[in-house]
Amino acid sequence: MAYEEPAYSVIRTTDNYEIRQYASQLVAETDVVGDFDDSGNQAFRILAGYIFGDNESRTSIEMTAPVTQQRSEKIEMTAPVIMQGGNGRFTYQFVMPARFTLATVPTPVDARVRLRELPARTLAVYRYSGGWSQERYNAFRDRLMAALTADGITPMGEPIFARFNSPFTLWFLRRNEIWVPIAPVQ
Repeated sequence: MAYEEPAYSVIRTTDNYEIRQYASQLVAETDVVGDFDDSGNQAFRILAGYIFGDNESRTSIEMTAPVTQQRSEKIEMTAPVIMQGGNGRFTYQFVMPARFTLATVPTPVDARVRLRELPARTLAVYRYSGGWSQERYNAFRDRLMAALTADGITPMGEPIFARFNSPFTLWFLRRNEIWVPIAPVQ
């Protein structure tokens, strides 16, 4: 099944990654607490509820790709904060179809769903196929970060894990990308 994906232009391609320029994007997002591998199930239920009609207008919104995951920038307001067993806070995002704006996208009913417009951005992107485990993600993220360092490119934010296929896609056919925000390049 083909899903709408955000448009981008390729600025540069290297042996290790691609530099892309993305236009602004409207996203529905939620934060969840859990481990890297299992937190997606909780986030998916929340965001899927929203696009399947759990919104004020009861409108179904078509699925897009990718679904993104990254460590949340929000900090818990408790002391001390203790992370055990690999648990953390992650932000998951569904990109909304391009036909929507903040003014026209349905309003979520679930307070855990936020709508936000991401600004245009430049990303260094490493593409790989296969499973979604944290171990695989970490290995490819480290490879991308080493290549950026070797090329003198400084990340401008946390890496983002982008998944393009449903969980029902055979693991070896899955398209995955790691996105790292960087300064605009020529």
